Amino acid sequence: MSKKTYFNWSSGKDSAMALHALLQSDEFTVDYLLTSVNDEPGRVTMHGLRETLLEMQLDAIGIRHGVIRLPDQPSNDEYERVMTEKVTSLKSQGFECAAFGDIFLEDLKSYRESQLRPYGIDTAFPLWKRDTRELMREFVALGFKAVVICIDASKLDASFLGRVLDTEFVSSLPQGVDACGENGEFHTFCFDAPFFKNPIRYSIGETVYRQYEAGEYEQGFWYCDLVPL
Repeated sequence: MSKKTYFNWSSGKDSAMALHALLQSDEFTVDYLLTSVNDEPGRVTMHGLRETLLEMQLDAIGIRHGVIRLPDQPSNDEYERVMTEKVTSLKSQGFECAAFGDIFLEDLKSYRESQLRPYGIDTAFPLWKRDTRELMREFVALGFKAVVICIDASKLDASFLGRVLDTEFVSSLPQGVDACGENGEFHTFCFDAPFFKNPIRYSIGETVYRQYEAGEYEQGFWYCDLVPL
């Protein structure tokens, strides 16, 4: 019997590839997509995507979904409190497994497993340890389409914003930047996929630079605002 599974949907390429793998598997039944949203600006956490575009994307997928609303820069305590409430609710609805699009970050995988273990919820990582260049080739070959909407300013310059992922994009990445941006080098919005009922139409808006503080460290990001059509 397949496990009743909720998927942690980020709106980007890795999520799309991981969900595609889950939907083709007999081991899992994906009945819910869960996305973290920064409440005040109404944008997907880390990605900066407008919630209106997220809703259009989720409607095109057609799986029941919901969001976790967080402050713009939540503390660990705030994040874990909100997550605990949501996981408890999902557990009460019979969900047995949580799935993620992570590829090779061991610390993040261990953290997710340790957070869910007390609830008796299993974890699934369908892309785990896949070669990221191979994943990108597969992404393009299968007809997935995504656009770069956020970059780590210490790794890439703003010229990478708004570019559609293709073989030319991957070959233009500087040495040391992962092909899937698995180290947070860039984030994307997937606007079409084999399991979408329709592609998501958008236009490219303004470019914004934001700097965040984490203790004594500061980190800057470039964002490309997408506008729904």
